[in-house]
This record gives sequence, structure tokens and C-alpha cells, in this order.
Amino acid sequence: MSDANTISRGNPLWRLSKKFQYAADRLIPDSFVFCLILTFLVFVLGIIFTGTSPLKMVNFWFDGFWTQATFAFQMTLMVVTCATTAKSRQVAKAMDSLARMVRSPGAAMVLLMIFGYFSSFLNWAFCTIVTPILAMRLAKNIKGLHFPMMVAAGYSTMVLGQCLGPSASVYALLATKGHFLEGKIGVMTQAVTTYNPMNVVLWVILAAITIILSVYTRPPREEVVEFSNVLDEIPEDIAEAKDSLADRLNGSKICMWIIGAAGLVVIAASFFNKGFLGSLSVNFIIFLFTIANCFLYNSPRKFITAYKENIFLATDVMIQFPFYGGIAQMMSSSGFAAVVVSGIVSISSAQSIPVWSYVSACIVNMFIPSQGGQWIVQGPLLVDATQQLGGSISNVVNAFVYGDEATNLLQPLYLIPALAVVNMKLKEVWGYCAYLCLFWFVITGFGLYYIPMFV
Repeated sequence: MSDANTISRGNPLWRLSKKFQYAADRLIPDSFVFCLILTFLVFVLGIIFTGTSPLKMVNFWFDGFWTQATFAFQMTLMVVTCATTAKSRQVAKAMDSLARMVRSPGAAMVLLMIFGYFSSFLNWAFCTIVTPILAMRLAKNIKGLHFPMMVAAGYSTMVLGQCLGPSASVYALLATKGHFLEGKIGVMTQAVTTYNPMNVVLWVILAAITIILSVYTRPPREEVVEFSNVLDEIPEDIAEAKDSLADRLNGSKICMWIIGAAGLVVIAASFFNKGFLGSLSVNFIIFLFTIANCFLYNSPRKFITAYKENIFLATDVMIQFPFYGGIAQMMSSSGFAAVVVSGIVSISSAQSIPVWSYVSACIVNMFIPSQGGQWIVQGPLLVDATQQLGGSISNVVNAFVYGDEATNLLQPLYLIPALAVVNMKLKEVWGYCAYLCLFWFVITGFGLYYIPMFV
């Protein structure tokens, strides 16, 4: 009887994850409401802890509302462009072939996550879109996969991948001559920050444990939630009409090939002059995938139709980034962010400053979900505190990046496009993300404190 009850209730990891999902089902609203709640919270806390007047806080919010206009457009275009690439007929075929390589739920989860880590190193937006697409293909071929956990696990690979990927904003910024803290810490190459021994060891530990958790957090058969939406079959390439000159122009492959060839020249020149890592700016990545789409959708009509079909994925990103810009401006201009960070680092020592930097970054990221914007607020405070205590700047930078990324599991902004791909609501996945975040928080805290003693 005892064994039967254990089987029916699932293993201990599953029962723990259910507590988070139970709370999410009842407490987590839609992502836009989540954004509004954070806006109200920062408004009130800014008044309480800094003495800023309500009128000033409103003006800070208004000023910040427009600070993210360029970045919001970039993120919108990146999400739509990467989604268009990921959902192309050629990439969908590749995903289908990849999904057929495994036969069991455990192997499917391992494949999904390893693929997610590699695609995250390439680009976070592409990973965000392509992992749920692979999850759908896997769920189509293999029964017994708990789909919400797959979506959360796939999303976690994008988040964690940025901690060891070359395109993370802070790593790229500090490696650039002329960055705003160069006078204090100089130019820090990615060999010093991204790929220092402490960071590599911590990342490998977190990646391995996340895979283990995702594989062994198994629901009993009656609680499995399989992918229930209709998965479109891979469309066949449709012949273009050639009845008139306009039809021939709309369906012209030559037009797209000329643009694509010109783009390849630009890309090759950039790689030659700047190197692969030096080329990976936000604008360059958008351009790279745009040129790929010129070949994947090899006529003007197919190209623009594909973009129209994917533009809805970026709706929440486009709308919510200005609100988060307002939140960030209230945090920084009122001094509330400095209060939070200063209060936390004030209890630090040279050995513990990475841990407390991580904690402060976790908290601030909930309100400023832009790594570059968050570093502008936190960076000077963390650098000053680290230098005064005689701590390691590179370890503090790594700790900041882990903190910024960890609470992206809780902060829903970047999860929205993945949910749109599979037509799911935030509350269906958020509990599993929070469950993984709990383990990350504990493991990263211990790792940042103890790993530097040995490497």
C-alpha cells in the first residue's frame, strides 16, 4: 500500500515542484498584470525609503517610459526575426529529425536541454523560440512527457546559457574599450570574466544539476500534462504564381538572393575585421537572422508573410518594455536601487561580496529586467564596495550576471515569447521556473562563496 501511494503521488522532487505550481495557479496573474504590480510596488517603496514625493515618482516613471524605446524595438525585431527563422520549413524539418533521435521521456528532456544550452550560446532570443518548438516535436513523438516542465526546463537553458555565453551584455560591455567604469577597473576581457575558472566550474555544476532535476522531477502517470495544442505539420514549399509581372516580382527568388548575398558580404567582413565574438552586437544578430531568412523564405511574398505570422509573439515584449523602463527610472532616479544595493553590500566581506552581489542582483532584476540597464545602476556601487573590501572584481561581475539571470526565471518578460509559441499562460509554467530558481539560489550562493577557495 505504501509503494502504491508513493507511485500515485510522484517522487519527492515532483511533490516539491507541485507546491510551487499550486501557488502559481492561484497567485500568478498574466504577465502584464505582473508588470503593473511591480510598477505600483516600486512607486510606493521609492516614496517610503527615499522620501521622494509622489509627483516626482510619477515624473520619473514618465521619463523612463521612453528610455527603452530603442531597445524595445530591437527586442521586438529580434524575437520576431528569430521566431521566423526557428519556424521555417527547413528548421522545422531539422527539429523533427532531431526529435526522432530519442525514444524515452528522460532522453527527450536531456536532448532538449543540451540543445537549449548550445542554442543559448548562439543567441538568447533564438533559444527562447526554438526550444519550445523542439519540445513540441518531442512531445509529438514521445508519450508521457510533462509539457509545462519541458517548457520551463527549455527556458532555463536560455537563462543559464547567458552566464557562460559571449553575448551577455555586461561581459561584452566590460570587454569594450571606453566603457563607463574603465577608469576604475580597466578593460576586462571575456577570458577574465566569462571564462575564468570559478565561472566555468559553477556553470557546469548548475547546468548538470538543472538537467538532473528536470529529468527526475516526474509526475505520476495520471498527473502528466501532455502537449494538447494542434501541432502544424511541416508545410511543403508552395510554388509562386507567375501570371503577371507583379506576381513574378512578388515571387522572385533573385530579389531575395541578391539581398542575401549582400548581407553575407557584410557578415563575412565583420567576422574578418572584428572576429566572431566582436561582431555579436544586438543589431548584428538581428541582421544575421534576417539574412538567413532571405534564404529560408526565398521570395518577397514568403518573407513578409512569415514575419506577419510571427509578429504577435513580440506583442508583450513591445508593450511591456516601456513599463519596465518606467520602473527602472523610478528605481534609479529616486535612489531606491542604491538603497537596496548599499544595504546588502554593507554587510559583506572580501569573501562574501560575490554572494551578496548575487542577492542584490536577484532583487533588482525583478524591477529592472535589462542586464545593461541594471549594471548602470548597480555596477558602480558593486565595484566600489569590492575595491574597498579587497575582493575579486571578476567574481563580483560573475555573481551579478548570475543574479540578473536567475530571477529571469521569476520575472516573466523574457518567457512571454516562448509561451506564445506553445499557446500557454504564465501560471502554467511559472511554478516550475520558481522551483528551479530555488535550487539555483542555494547552489549559486554556496558556489560563489566556496569555489574561489579552490580555483
